[in-house]
Amino acid sequence: MPRSPRTVLKDFQASAERSKGISVPPRIAPAPAKAGGLRIAFLIYRGNPTCGGQGVYTRHLTRELVALGHSVEVFAGQPYPELDEGVGFTPVPGLDLYRDPDPFRVPHIREFKTKYDIAEFAIMCAAGFGEPYAYSKRIVDVLEARRSEFDLIHDNQCLGTGMLELVEKGWPLLTTLHHPITVDREIKLAHDTSAWQRFTTKRWFGFLGMQKQVAKALPAILTVSHSSRNDIAAQMGVNPSNMTVVPVGVDHTVFRPFDDVQPVPGRLMVTTSSDVPMKGLVPLLEALAKLRTERDVTLTVIGKPKKGGRVDEALDRLNLRDIVTCVSGISDDSLARLYGEAEVAVVPSLYEGFSLPAIEAMACGRAVVATTGGALPEVVGTDGTTGLLVTPDDPEALAMGIATLLDDPDRRAALGAAARERVMHRFTWQVTAIGTSAAYSAMLDGQPLPGSEAPTC
Repeated sequence: MPRSPRTVLKDFQASAERSKGISVPPRIAPAPAKAGGLRIAFLIYRGNPTCGGQGVYTRHLTRELVALGHSVEVFAGQPYPELDEGVGFTPVPGLDLYRDPDPFRVPHIREFKTKYDIAEFAIMCAAGFGEPYAYSKRIVDVLEARRSEFDLIHDNQCLGTGMLELVEKGWPLLTTLHHPITVDREIKLAHDTSAWQRFTTKRWFGFLGMQKQVAKALPAILTVSHSSRNDIAAQMGVNPSNMTVVPVGVDHTVFRPFDDVQPVPGRLMVTTSSDVPMKGLVPLLEALAKLRTERDVTLTVIGKPKKGGRVDEALDRLNLRDIVTCVSGISDDSLARLYGEAEVAVVPSLYEGFSLPAIEAMACGRAVVATTGGALPEVVGTDGTTGLLVTPDDPEALAMGIATLLDDPDRRAALGAAARERVMHRFTWQVTAIGTSAAYSAMLDGQPLPGSEAPTC
């Protein structure tokens, strides 16, 4: 229902008043580099530590890079990231147009300080997403006076046109591209149910044209799986010889089995960073509806479904609210303990460029049922040995895989143990930092990126 002018004015006034009480946090100087270490400017346009994997990636990778002897300063937009001791921080504030509790807000005129603020707001008004573009332009100005303080820039998937300006100015630049957002766009379009929804989806993903143009021109791209590398080459036109693969990690000291936590019979768990079709939560709920007709089962969802959205509607349609619990805003320790209470962890995504939830569950020794979407087979490992793999967007297949494990405690235990062993050898943040550091060295030495000459599949 359209809002009345009175409501619009009231919301604007509330947002403007809220902005008065929001201050920009101070800069935190980074720990100096140790002998042989590099000085890294790490960029993240949206540093949210609790929604999506980029904030998690930033926090843990920068911490481990510091442990290797590098000096790292994070330049972040709102919502600002959580960082560990020794990691520097410089805020790069934007308009924060999607903040809680007033997303898609109209800022007060006093909040417009630069032409990039005007551009960011104008793009939102045209139903687009302007944060990457505006941040990339701001960071060029921020770094201009600090050229002598850093050896290189590591950009975490901004891919704004300002990144090319930095390259033109002589900055060595490595960009992490987790997966091609073209996949998100196509899956969203496939699930839109009206011409208007498809129109707004295309407008929202308008930034993809910029990202594809920038990605093709960048000298060095790090991605997190061979599946993502193949898709980035095919869908974004990036030369495979400009890419290297360094998998994401997990904090195995936090995500681990707990002696004092026991699985709850019939408990399932899923972690979903956003309420979008790509995460496959609706097919999982449909599988859950089938399972509850056969056994006692409950589901813990780590995430906050959008009110009135597809997931919220499915909970009502399938009459599942009595057996589904949604949890958000918890610590990593609490999350790990919730994994420990689950008999089976599920990763129902239609596509993943990697999957932090998968390796978190595996590190906790949980048996995992995942789909074959994107890089999930690459992450989970051999079907039947380190997890069970089923076809994406298939509630029947999900239900069958989950039921198989719920009925076989010995198999759950064997899969869980093998899963943790796989994580310990392949997917720790220390391993991620070492691989990333090797990419830095190759780039600065003028050598090919590690593994960049490997053919795409």
